[in-house]
Amino acid sequence: MIVAALFVQPGGVYAGRPDVDPWPADRDARAYPGPWPVVAHPPCASWGAYSRPIPASRARGPLRGEDDGCFAAAVEAVRRWGGVLEHPRWSWAWSRYGLPEPVADGGWRGRIGAQGWACEVEQGHYGHVARKPTWLYVVAPAEPPPLRWGAADVAPIGTGRRAGNVESMSVRARAATPQGFADLLIELAQGASLRVAA
Repeated sequence: MIVAALFVQPGGVYAGRPDVDPWPADRDARAYPGPWPVVAHPPCASWGAYSRPIPASRARGPLRGEDDGCFAAAVEAVRRWGGVLEHPRWSWAWSRYGLPEPVADGGWRGRIGAQGWACEVEQGHYGHVARKPTWLYVVAPAEPPPLRWGAADVAPIGTGRRAGNVESMSVRARAATPQGFADLLIELAQGASLRVAA
């Protein structure tokens, strides 16, 4: 089963796979027309802890929610074609788009009236050198299978005040998707292979 990987790095972990149709920036994933289920990695900088809540804020990141419609397009693609969307834990986009908020101790969580399931998983269980807590949103015909829940046992990284923190890594290293995590997301998307909405 082919899946479409949206908002991915060119030449990254999804490139060259026969079961993946990658959509890096030059293909504009906001215009993905289907029909494959998706693995969506919408940009997270404007939804994270360092985003500016108002233009006058002194925060160092972009204005909150200013992502040129990427997150909205990712949610729409997952809901229309089935699949999985991933974003950092505590993403402001979750509440903005009414997605079920995951619980840290594991398990899938849905919400009455909300389509799909959400969970928190640490990428350290799937090959990342940091714990990297991540929220997943899955739309599929049935509840997704259990994952490796809880804290990942990874070696400390960095030194000083930020020791063990993903922020002690380079921007590219922390943003990269490890192969094991990509495999998990592809498997989840393939399990959502039925088109869930017209």
